[in-house]
Amino acid sequence: MKFIKASSIYSLNKLTYVKLRWIAYAGQLSAIFIVQFILNFKFNYILCVSIIFFSILTNLYLYFKIKENQINNLISTIYLSFDIIQLGVLLFLTGGITNPFIFLIIIPAVFSSQYLTLNSSIILSFIIIIILGILTFYYMDLPHPGELHFHAPEYYLYAIPVSIIIGLLFLVYFAAKFGEENRIRQKAYDKIQELMAKENELISLGGQAAAAAHSLGTPLSTILLTVKELQKEFGNDDKIKKDLDLLVSQSNRCAEILKKLSMNPRIDDNFLDINLDISEYLNQIIRTYKEISKKKFIFDTKNFNYKLKISKSTEIIYGLRNFIGNANKFSKNEIKIILISDKKSTEVIVKDDGPGFPKDLIEKFQLGEPYIRSASEKNISKYGLGLGTFIGKTLLEKNYANISFQNSEENKGAEVRIKWKNKNLIKI
Repeated sequence: MKFIKASSIYSLNKLTYVKLRWIAYAGQLSAIFIVQFILNFKFNYILCVSIIFFSILTNLYLYFKIKENQINNLISTIYLSFDIIQLGVLLFLTGGITNPFIFLIIIPAVFSSQYLTLNSSIILSFIIIIILGILTFYYMDLPHPGELHFHAPEYYLYAIPVSIIIGLLFLVYFAAKFGEENRIRQKAYDKIQELMAKENELISLGGQAAAAAHSLGTPLSTILLTVKELQKEFGNDDKIKKDLDLLVSQSNRCAEILKKLSMNPRIDDNFLDINLDISEYLNQIIRTYKEISKKKFIFDTKNFNYKLKISKSTEIIYGLRNFIGNANKFSKNEIKIILISDKKSTEVIVKDDGPGFPKDLIEKFQLGEPYIRSASEKNISKYGLGLGTFIGKTLLEKNYANISFQNSEENKGAEVRIKWKNKNLIKI
């Protein structure tokens, strides 16, 4: 799957990062004091505590001196690098690669791969690998009781950093992959919210226009009545007769405009506010496309046997319109919409005679994902980034629909199947 960059802004939330560092320092101090004072294992705990104290100072500096709520990629990378080095020094003083907490050193890199750039994750991973290499050969003894020393075969010790590095690469890769996909999907969801907000704004515009027409009607009638009275009284005065006639004509023109505003939105509001079956919604959508397209629309309802009334749903209307609009965009001459229903289910099939969906996207089940491109060079210029398909699919699935994509066996064009269980349609 080929993704575009979702956002150029990579940062960490300062408050969250500061809290995580406090938790880490509390854990480090607890481990040191337990080993030194409860287990009575002797090691250079004063130096360890000093290192942690210095790290606490950096956390206080981060919290009080850096004013931004989101710390940028560079500063985040520097702080995470410091955390890796700080933990590496503590591990050097407490057993190196034999310390059971050695795996914690990969956490900053995994954390980075979710929120920072890929370059930052690579840098942090490189630092971790170097430190693991050093800790494999150079370290102070693991704290132990009395004369007991921990010894393990060399091949076992070498296997520890190898396994940690493999885990590091695996986790960083997948965290970076999922983080990027999550940012892309979030951007697409934001686009849906923006589109639906505009859709609802347009829907409410009719009602606002009708209300305005109703409110302006009374003062306009008063103005017109007053002007007519003035015409009766001063109609013979050539100086003001033309002005009064102009006022009357313009008032009548305003009245006609307000009449149209009050009538047209009412038709749209009735369509949107009453319960209709799917065929009536589709008829309305198809009619709007017929007005702007020269292509042939075929609406097949011969198998529409169960007319179930459903509540108004802007999301269903927009989702259906999206797929019909795509069919109109990519078809050569003909768009066919088939409506099938029985007592159990209702299905809408949208077909066109265009080039069809890219074969590689169908085979990899990528249709319906946002910001994707076909790997085929000849298809790149034909298709967009899949955002329209993602929006339509998401809105309809949110309203209990099952969506499937294929290329029609009839003419190799695109075919979209949208199916509901009737019991779910009633819930809408």
